[in-house]
Amino acid sequence: MPKLTRDFYQQEDVLTLSREMLGKILCTKFKGKLTSGIIVETEAYAGVTDRASHAYGGRRTKRTETMYSPGGTAYVYLCYGIHHLFNVVTNVEGVPHAVLIRAIEPVDGIDIMLQRRKMDRPLLKLTAGPGILSQALGIQTMHCGISLLDDEIWIENIKCKNLDIITSPRVGCQYARKDAYNPWRFRIKGNPWVSPAT
Repeated sequence: MPKLTRDFYQQEDVLTLSREMLGKILCTKFKGKLTSGIIVETEAYAGVTDRASHAYGGRRTKRTETMYSPGGTAYVYLCYGIHHLFNVVTNVEGVPHAVLIRAIEPVDGIDIMLQRRKMDRPLLKLTAGPGILSQALGIQTMHCGISLLDDEIWIENIKCKNLDIITSPRVGCQYARKDAYNPWRFRIKGNPWVSPAT
């Protein structure tokens, strides 16, 4: 399947992109080991105007500088000092929009995912959450800043029609005041692999 292109990632509307990423296939290939899964849940972060974004108000730190990269760049950060969260930088260079990939439905390399997650069978907790999906796919903060047009992490362009998408507020954004209530979390309705967070 073809990879998503720079033009796709550089679209202006991060909400549209978050919806359009549902049904696409997120892939990793590290040391010859291919793993992949269908994206079933995303969250949109709208940069400088979004209180829930790391780049709110134009904040630029060593960690957030990657968010200002051209669309199609990986933004991976550590949450609670434990979980590596994988985000897709979108829009053009200088506009820090991003889409958090929150859950995937496993496709390729399930045996490798099980090893990484120290599990013996593919229960839903294998990839139904942003930190555990990164662990299953082998994504870590050292991958922050790499291009999604290359051959370590990429998203394949599967054409998806008539997906039934649920919208709701993002998870863990209570600090963002009114922006905490924005319905910018997107899930494929009825898919068992979406994260259990409500």
